[in-house]
This record gives sequence, structure tokens and C-alpha cells, in this order.
Amino acid sequence: MTTPRDLLIVAMDGESGRPADRGSLSLALAGAEVIDLLGVRAVALDGDRVVPGDPPSPDDPLLRAAASSLVRQEPYESVEEWLWRRGRDLSSAYLTAFETEGQLTRQRRRLMSFRASDVALVDSPARRGAVDRWESHEPVLVALATAAGLYGEPFDEAAEGSPDTPDIADDAVATVLAAVNDAVMELEAVRQRRSIEDAAFDNVWRGL
Repeated sequence: MTTPRDLLIVAMDGESGRPADRGSLSLALAGAEVIDLLGVRAVALDGDRVVPGDPPSPDDPLLRAAASSLVRQEPYESVEEWLWRRGRDLSSAYLTAFETEGQLTRQRRRLMSFRASDVALVDSPARRGAVDRWESHEPVLVALATAAGLYGEPFDEAAEGSPDTPDIADDAVATVLAAVNDAVMELEAVRQRRSIEDAAFDNVWRGL
């Protein structure tokens, strides 16, 4: 299993405290892909730039697709640029893969809400492996789940039931996690700004 797959399982398992937001989760999944690609030396970071390498192709088809979509011309793209480009609807892609592979049972038509009444994970070695990784408080998985808002605000150590924010020793991994956290907060800021603008627009119409 890969880190993105483990993260999706954690998000869907319903024990992390709250439903996953699809946008935040997609950004975290894109970050998880970079981290796994770093682990197999398919990429390296030059500052915050994602520099492709030339290792064997990853076994996982989604991770292989991620590797094939890397920008291979200088100045390459930043981690932030990767998150927004690769992360677009990425949670949908992983859900589709899970369903195709028989890892989900669909209980209603709305596949994307992540609520237990809509879809459920089947019991599988992949699920048990992700749960074991989660219950051991593996630092990268915990950091990604926290950044995705599964415990409230990104990296909110005071959130009830949240594990302590993990200490990440690898500088490249820490750079990716920081970029994920920043992107999630930017996404939330955009949503709040749009909500305020929509409310102001509604108030104008009420006053006419």
C-alpha cells in the first residue's frame, strides 16, 4: 500500500473524528504522492521545486500516474504548484480506484460524501495495514491526516482527540507537509471569502 491509499482509508474509516472535506483531502493526497515518490527516489526537492528522477516505475498505478505527470523541464514546478495541479479531484480518482478494485461497497448513489451510510470499506489486508500504521501514530500519516482537517484545523494540537503534531526529521518531507498545510488553509480562506461575498450579494438583493 501507499501513503495516499492509507490516508484515504483513514479518512473513510470514520474513527478520525469528522468527515473528510474532499478539497482538503485531495491536496493531502497529492502531498502524500510526493512523499512516496521521494521515498523511492522518483523525485527530489531542490528547495521547494519537485525535480524528477529516473528510478523504476512505481508498482501502484495511481502513483505511477503521478510520476508520469511530473513536470520535467526546468525550472520544474514548486510543491505548491504540484498540489493544486495534481490535487484537483484527486480524491475522486482514488475513490474510483478503490471501487474498481473491490475495496468499497456502495450503499447509496452519492459516492463522494465519505459518510458510512453512502460507502463502506471492505475488510482487507490493505485496510488492516492502514489501521495498523494509523494506530502506531506513524508521523507522516498523522501529519497528513491532521493537515486534511480530520481533527479540526490543520495542525491543531489542542483539538480534542488529536494526536500530538509529529516531529518530521526529513527536511524534504517536512517541506511537503508544510506546503500541504498552507494549501489547505489557502483553500479555506478562499471559501470563506466567497461565502462573505455571496452573503453581501444576497444582502444587496434583499435591500432592493
